[in-house]
Amino acid sequence: MSKRDYYDILEIRKGASTDEVKTSYRRLALRYHPDRNPGDAKAEARFKEVGEAYEVLKDDQKRAAYDRFGHDAFEQGGMGGGFRNAGGGFGGFTDIFEEMFGDVMGGGRGRDGQRSARGADQRYNLEIGLEDAFSGRQVEIKVPTAVPCDRCGGSGAEDGAQPIACATCGGSGKVRVSQGFFTIERTCPTCNGQGQVIDKPCRKCAGSGRVHKDKTLQVNIPKGVEGGTRIRLSGEGEAGLRGAPPGDLYVFLSVATHRLFERDGEHLFCRVPISMADAALGGGIEVPTIEGSRAKVKLPEGTQTGQRLRLRGKG
Repeated sequence: MSKRDYYDILEIRKGASTDEVKTSYRRLALRYHPDRNPGDAKAEARFKEVGEAYEVLKDDQKRAAYDRFGHDAFEQGGMGGGFRNAGGGFGGFTDIFEEMFGDVMGGGRGRDGQRSARGADQRYNLEIGLEDAFSGRQVEIKVPTAVPCDRCGGSGAEDGAQPIACATCGGSGKVRVSQGFFTIERTCPTCNGQGQVIDKPCRKCAGSGRVHKDKTLQVNIPKGVEGGTRIRLSGEGEAGLRGAPPGDLYVFLSVATHRLFERDGEHLFCRVPISMADAALGGGIEVPTIEGSRAKVKLPEGTQTGQRLRLRGKG
């Protein structure tokens, strides 16, 4: 039986944005979640189908491969032959693509097989005010991400279930492919190099060991930070598959335009209107500072429009 189109499964058009993919996935996953449909085998199958489609379409590289080759890009026999594993079957397009491009496919599959399961790194764009950039502060952010499943503890297996040896690689985590005189050892595509597979997957996470959820984090903004600064939060990216290490979260900062001050590096500029009398005769005026206080400035006689006066240490 042929598989349904992933776009049809998620009920989106082919050119849908990443946000549209995520929104549709969350809606359908909630509708068909096993906890909301106890004992409904069709709903459970639909839940797994939605999850499978989302894992491909949320990733730009996998999505591009799917758009070009369809399901053949991720299944055995995808290239119509040529590479044959030790068990006598044919390796698919994904296997060949990984041999050629390494980390590009499958979240960074390494030779030891464990990098493939590592959670993805994430990016979060955070806009702060100029006052925050000046004084620094702690900001609370909410990030949609994948976290370890609380039902199975991240193992991916139902309570009491134990992983079994992978039938493809016999538990070694490696398979060999050959073409002509060449033989290459690669990570097993079935178990991702772990040597084991989940016989009874967790009903909540469908065996992945993780679920999608918003996570609240605290970000420390250092004093004097500039727009474009990147802050790395180690281990706060997506949870890895079945207990594998999580990815990192990168927070990219931008500084909002201020209504009074303009910034040039570490210096601040503020335009202050003065009267004709003060400009001609000189005198003292008060100007605002980024700290929220006011500072006195002495105007020289004959002050001209556009003339700059400096306040040391107020930038």
